[in-house]
Amino acid sequence: MATQTKTVLHGYFRSSCSWRVRIAFALKGIEYDQAPVNLIKDGGQQFTEQYKKINPMQQVPAVEIDGITLSQSLAAIQYIDETRPGPRLLPADPVKRAQVRMISDLIASGIQPLQNVYVLQKVGAEKIQWAQHFIERGFQALEPMLKQTAGKYCVGDEISMADICLVPQVYNAQRYKVDVDQYPTIKRLNQTLLEIDAFQVTHPSRQPDTPVDMRT
Repeated sequence: MATQTKTVLHGYFRSSCSWRVRIAFALKGIEYDQAPVNLIKDGGQQFTEQYKKINPMQQVPAVEIDGITLSQSLAAIQYIDETRPGPRLLPADPVKRAQVRMISDLIASGIQPLQNVYVLQKVGAEKIQWAQHFIERGFQALEPMLKQTAGKYCVGDEISMADICLVPQVYNAQRYKVDVDQYPTIKRLNQTLLEIDAFQVTHPSRQPDTPVDMRT
């Protein structure tokens, strides 16, 4: 599908949801502009009236593409998978496709929202313990699930939306000092995926809005 204007990703370098979309774009070879939204600076740039018009939920990412704006990462990933050539991000096989969605939803609905910036600010002093609790709770469910579905990647031997969700979540787990060694399947998959160029170039340490002291 041809685009009349360049695709724009409104995101934040360390947002796992923004990183998911960056990975999907990289895997598909989609060119796009980045419009950074700093979730910390000035009380959070996502709360400005200007950004609220782009994403009424005042979260990142928001993707402007093909004349529409998509404000949920999984919706954006599935849209580009259905409208752009390149490697499939959801398998053709219905069982594998359901497994990919199951894993993606577990991360995107069952783990990530409970340890995002806005929630942790509300939790206050106990935010680290809170984040650790919900990440570990999610990983305790995800590990046996992946043991059943994984090949080289999360579901079989093809990269999918599940892998796109996994790597940013492991990054978050490590930020909050969760011992990923407890989850050998998750650890193995993450290490394998981080060797792939699409996951490297989109890493939070290599974005236009990454602070200088966090760049690699």
